[in-house]
Amino acid sequence: MHPVVDVNSCIQSGACIRACPEHDILGIKNGKAFVINASQCIGHGACFHACPTQAISLHIGTEKRGVDLPHVNQYFETNVKGIYIAGEIGGMGLIRNAVEQGKQAVDNLVKGISAKGKFEYDLVVVGAGPAGISATLQAKKHGLKTLTLEQDSLGGTVYTFPRAKIVMTAPMDIPLYGSLRLYETSKQELLTLWNEVLGKNNIEIRENKKVDSILIENGGFRINVKDGSTYSTHKVLLAIGRRGTPRKLDIPGEVSTKVAYRLLDPELITGKNVLVVGGGDSAIESAILLADENNVSLSYRSSVFSRLKPRNKKALEEIISAKKIKTILNSNLVSIEEKFVNILVGDNGNHFKLTMIWFTFLPEENYQPSF
Repeated sequence: MHPVVDVNSCIQSGACIRACPEHDILGIKNGKAFVINASQCIGHGACFHACPTQAISLHIGTEKRGVDLPHVNQYFETNVKGIYIAGEIGGMGLIRNAVEQGKQAVDNLVKGISAKGKFEYDLVVVGAGPAGISATLQAKKHGLKTLTLEQDSLGGTVYTFPRAKIVMTAPMDIPLYGSLRLYETSKQELLTLWNEVLGKNNIEIRENKKVDSILIENGGFRINVKDGSTYSTHKVLLAIGRRGTPRKLDIPGEVSTKVAYRLLDPELITGKNVLVVGGGDSAIESAILLADENNVSLSYRSSVFSRLKPRNKKALEEIISAKKIKTILNSNLVSIEEKFVNILVGDNGNHFKLTMIWFTFLPEENYQPSF
């Protein structure tokens, strides 16, 4: 995440520079604010709220390939009154920041809940990642009747992290638990902790509940879930992240902590046997990024890579020629076991067992945005 300055709206107040808790992210040049080092921004968002002329917008992605973020006010409320946003969808991708934002969002929205009992729930939280879990715990602390819906599994994006370790450089405060200082932990340890805190407070996260629509109704909202269930609520908190809804393969072993749907920190993955499934640009780019430090195999259901950008096609040809990657064409993944995967190759039904693949990556070619 990083700020983008509209120089035509900037009045050189310096408010953004003073508000930023970090250093050397923003500066003044030729009488206008400018971004000094976007890569060092960690997503506080304070500059956006501090700017008196709204000359700063927040983007997620690289400086050249940014993605606009939804605008929320300082209370985390969207332009639709009663719907709030917290976590990665609002730019707070860091776990600690997402946890803090989920908590603060509930602290703000609880002030507007005056008609308890009018709706089935006071609050429906959509998403059970770091922000959603924190919000759910904080809602319990405030005595709100809350329902939390997660389209997949508890942990959200964290569950699909390919990282062996998750590094947090500062402590975070988990509602109904207290301060937690974890400089380096595994995602499984983090998920275990969240399950423990939720269990002790008798909080149930309803998994595999994909929200299909949110409708304004009777001064509140009606939540329609893809399975046909509906819920009425006074307030809604969206903590859905930006991962969207990956199109899964529906094969045994797919629900595993070693299966990921996007590549994070490829430089931290070294000395592994990696299977990349897919033949689009995302799959090829991921395979190339991993090839120098890992033993990479690429499984694709077609016989040729026909949808690639020219630069990716050239890079793939070079890396295959250098024998840095193994391609398995006309293949379909059948199952993911503990230490190997089963692949169906060709039209004749031959099975191919690839051993010792303990990290399997399903790339963004299988990506479908959820909204």
